Amino acid sequence: MKALFLFIAALCILPFAAFAQTYQSKPGETVLKLEIEGRGNVYILLDKSKAPKTVDHIVNLAKSGFYNGIRFHRVEKTPKPYLVQAGDPQTKSGSLDDSQVGTGGSGTTVPFEDTGLSNIEGAVGLARNPDDKNSGDSQFYIIIGQSRFLDGKYSVFGKVVAGMDVVKDIQRGDRISTATIQTG
Repeated sequence: MKALFLFIAALCILPFAAFAQTYQSKPGETVLKLEIEGRGNVYILLDKSKAPKTVDHIVNLAKSGFYNGIRFHRVEKTPKPYLVQAGDPQTKSGSLDDSQVGTGGSGTTVPFEDTGLSNIEGAVGLARNPDDKNSGDSQFYIIIGQSRFLDGKYSVFGKVVAGMDVVKDIQRGDRISTATIQTG
């Protein structure tokens, strides 16, 4: 009877194991932790050596609470997995059907940094206006399917080190409840 109880308890707890996923920063690492409401946690290792200006900008925004409450406004999964995107402050209170969604930012742009990093699964890059390489601000994307055609066009500044299963489950409208910075 005790064994049956333990088995049932394990079955009840197992689904929450992915939701409670964690990542412990190693010495010298800077990690952006995104808590996605109803989905789980995503941990992004930021590459300050390759994208110092971009990483400093994202870290400052996260520390200020900028990303708290922002929703994913772009999710491209068909015809093949591509990316998810967030970082527009208009998504905190506005409708995702608004034609302006995807155009907002913090108001401070970051110069383009050609990091040489590829847009492979888990890569995180700074979204920008396609006509201006130096227009990146607060919006970022996470690659869910290899997209090397983007290489050299966007500043790739990090990679998902835990929670890629969460990223793949993100739907348009999912909210970042909190974004915090962890350092090792």
